[in-house]
Amino acid sequence: MHPAFSVIFLTTLIGAGQGLFLALMTVQAYADIGALTLPDGSYFGANSMIALALLVAGLVASFFHLGHPERAWRAAAMWRTSWLSREVIALPVFMFLVFVYGLLHYLGYNPNLFGPDAPPQGELTYLVGLLGVVAAFALFICTGMIYACLKFLQEWNTPLTPINYTLFGIASGFTLATVLAAWMAPELVTFYGGWAIAFTVLVFLTRGASLIRNQRIKHRSTLATAIGVRHAQIQQKAQGAMGGSFNTREYFHGRTAAFLKSVKWIFLVLVFPLPILFLALGLQNGSGILLGLAFATQYLGLIAERWFFFAQARHPQNLYYQTI
Repeated sequence: MHPAFSVIFLTTLIGAGQGLFLALMTVQAYADIGALTLPDGSYFGANSMIALALLVAGLVASFFHLGHPERAWRAAAMWRTSWLSREVIALPVFMFLVFVYGLLHYLGYNPNLFGPDAPPQGELTYLVGLLGVVAAFALFICTGMIYACLKFLQEWNTPLTPINYTLFGIASGFTLATVLAAWMAPELVTFYGGWAIAFTVLVFLTRGASLIRNQRIKHRSTLATAIGVRHAQIQQKAQGAMGGSFNTREYFHGRTAAFLKSVKWIFLVLVFPLPILFLALGLQNGSGILLGLAFATQYLGLIAERWFFFAQARHPQNLYYQTI
């Protein structure tokens, strides 16, 4: 497939925003059981707005992939059968909940809906945050299933696709939360950094599993099935056109196997060992610069990973559109 950078930025930016919000809710959940000291409301408010900014940036990036952006609202019409339509609905719902969550914390309006003597889990911000958590995971699932549901693209058609989308977003979000905590809440740096390393290791295992799986795929499509001709011997002489077309531009990346292999190793290095190294050194030395490098390298690696994710998928139509 041909990787579209608008979709690459969409998925990586909203993933980091979702992960950052989940990091905030993790801190509040720990604080409500007495395991952490709850930062002041401005911390949650500021970080929620940063998460919202990432979501908005991802949404804006997605418009560059549309032929008719003015018709984007129609994408929600097929929500009964389309994972893309469900994503289109889940994203603004999640954005609204993130905004409300941050605003409530910033204003300090946090009544306990079950009474003043009820546990802190009944507080308004906590309940809104729980709805946000549900929306975040729903959005992760919708985004991943857009690709995992395509049976003819065997590289994507696996439960590992939505799992990796989810874990990549959480890992990058917790890494970003570590960087922001070094600036706004130093007491949370170790907490966030430990979780960021753990999630990065976990997604390394699941992404590695998907890479191994994809290397062993036996593709069901052949030249015979691609053109609908059942014959033992088929030789292609031409594709029916003297030059390129929409099919050759949008369904093939045009890169060599060596280039794909180099991108794979680039993202494997940038997403996993380097961020873990920078996080470990930053936590040990208390260096905000090293923590910032951890997020910067991991996000650059995620762009390469997402490019490779799209480019690795072999569309069956390329069995036909291969000779000019």
